[in-house]
Amino acid sequence: MNSPEKPLWKPPARRVAASRIKAFAKAAEQRWNRRLASADYATLHAWSIVHPEEFWTSVWQFGGVIGDMGNAVLVDGEKMPGARWFPQARLNFAENLLCRPGNPEAMVFWGEDKVKGRVSRAELHRAVAQTAAALRAMGVLKGDRVAAYLPNIPATVVFMLAAASIGAIFSSASPDFGVQGVVDRFGQIEPKVLFACDGYWYNGKLIDCLGKLREIAARLPSLERVVVVPYAGGAGDGEGLAGIRKGVTLAAFLAPFLAQRKVRFERLPFDHPLYIMYSSGTTGVPKCIVHCAGGALLQHLKEHQLQGDVKPGDRLFYFTTCGWMMWNWLATGLASGATLLLYDGSPFLGRGGILFDYADAESMTHFGTSAKFIDAIAKIDLQPRRTHDLSALRTMFSTGSPLVPEGFDYVYANVKADLQLASISGGTDIISCFVGGNPIGPVYRGEIQCAGLGMAVDVFDDAGRPVRGEKGELVCTRSFPVMPIGFWNDDDGAKYRAAYFDRFDQVWCHGDFAEITAHGGFIIHGRSDATLNPGGVRIGTAEIYRQVEKLAEVVESIVIGQDWPPGNAGDVRVVLFVKLRAETALDDALAGRIKQVIRDNTTPRHVPAKILQVADIPRTKSGKIVELAVRNVVHGLPVKNVEALANAEALEHFRGRTELTG
Repeated sequence: MNSPEKPLWKPPARRVAASRIKAFAKAAEQRWNRRLASADYATLHAWSIVHPEEFWTSVWQFGGVIGDMGNAVLVDGEKMPGARWFPQARLNFAENLLCRPGNPEAMVFWGEDKVKGRVSRAELHRAVAQTAAALRAMGVLKGDRVAAYLPNIPATVVFMLAAASIGAIFSSASPDFGVQGVVDRFGQIEPKVLFACDGYWYNGKLIDCLGKLREIAARLPSLERVVVVPYAGGAGDGEGLAGIRKGVTLAAFLAPFLAQRKVRFERLPFDHPLYIMYSSGTTGVPKCIVHCAGGALLQHLKEHQLQGDVKPGDRLFYFTTCGWMMWNWLATGLASGATLLLYDGSPFLGRGGILFDYADAESMTHFGTSAKFIDAIAKIDLQPRRTHDLSALRTMFSTGSPLVPEGFDYVYANVKADLQLASISGGTDIISCFVGGNPIGPVYRGEIQCAGLGMAVDVFDDAGRPVRGEKGELVCTRSFPVMPIGFWNDDDGAKYRAAYFDRFDQVWCHGDFAEITAHGGFIIHGRSDATLNPGGVRIGTAEIYRQVEKLAEVVESIVIGQDWPPGNAGDVRVVLFVKLRAETALDDALAGRIKQVIRDNTTPRHVPAKILQVADIPRTKSGKIVELAVRNVVHGLPVKNVEALANAEALEHFRGRTELTG
């Protein structure tokens, strides 16, 4: 382990004393008659694992959850999966976000430098009431799906809360997804309503969405209404809706319900479905992961208040799109009384400084971003501590990919010295984190501070034995409330169990290659499967294959993430290898067409940095292509289990390619 013994940051005593986690520990000590008020984080974590009923009851009570908890906390707790949390509880997720004391200002919004806005809590409540009434009037019931194809704007939060107030299931995708990417997701869950935008801004340019929306609406037969938000000004009068099946403007949708002021909240079971999220889709269309309202609420309350020290009146920001789980995570900040600072567009506007302009102007207390963003602003030598007032900023979150040690150095040297830098890691699979921040503990260079409270996180070797100071599989050995309900259209749970529990019996195997340090912190060394991760954004290989192989010239393809620059474990570039039809050669024109079809139907991040031609592609005897084997060859690493390949000689087509050295 390379971490220095001297921490980069230690919380001042006054900050520890005033932290939410210390207040929680004091309340738990009184409730359970255990010595917790003066305990360190390791002791609190041990208690949360050994006595999960006590811990999660305390989270419910300390977090002020609105609802009836019931008498039972955990049933069949030894089963994983199969444990049931709060089986008698009744609550409504939206009620817990809307009906909390806090800053009267619910949301602030910047759409690059084009649009700015503010939404009070009273205005948010009224907007949710109107939208929920409109949804009910068109027949939306609990369990129905409501989808959003929208930027990170206040309206998206409104629509989510309106759906949740009824008990409908909300699912979202960002508008930079192409038609196929949206249909691959929403087509599986058959939404009754789709909220969408007419366009959005990115890097100063207006991107029209109405053309894509026409095709999406035509390809989703379940839709009974497509509600178009005039964010970019192209559909406010309804003229832009021509050709959109079931299309209606937001104004027309809400017009009959403008007098509505009160939200009717449906109190539902703890495990009632709230969100459908999507896997990266490495083996076909993305898997639809169903998350429950109670689990998401409790876990986010814990992560915001105890791991991130979010307090009423704080101003919480995360740079995210609505296609990433961090949007869902951010939205729950309302339940802790925080004001949400929303941003949509390029984070590099204004020579990379616009997010710090935002932090300065709005007294941001919590700044969430990706490791890739930190790396990028370090490369251009941005020094916000010299150019911006960041006196209100207490915490900086980083996720999406591992934050390299140099990133830690940069933040403390150039952003702020007195700051909790909380590198956090989890995923769409749990709509939250396994490992993350500890506001009462030190930050060490290159390390995630700790395992989350209530999360029995460990690192296993290939034999399923816990290891320390060695790389292995990140696992969770006990049940937790935010485990998914399951996958959509997986009635017997076979796909769900195969995704997380096949590797180790009754142990969640997350698919991260990780290490526990001498300080009890964590280092994530990357994904242990073939999922791509350029710039900290997870990309499924199947989403690329499905587009590339539409071209007549392409017989087959295989895609990997190449560490780039060489030796830099902090980032990868996407490299695509194509097997072409006989007597067809890869030229600039064909490469351009391949990139265009990927860009048009997925997102710009899916577009490969390099496209190379190969004569053959290696596969197993059962016919599956082997991304990991190809990736190892490209990086000069040994290939395991070569005997399982039907055509191992094909690996030589990928070895020593000079095109990949520059």
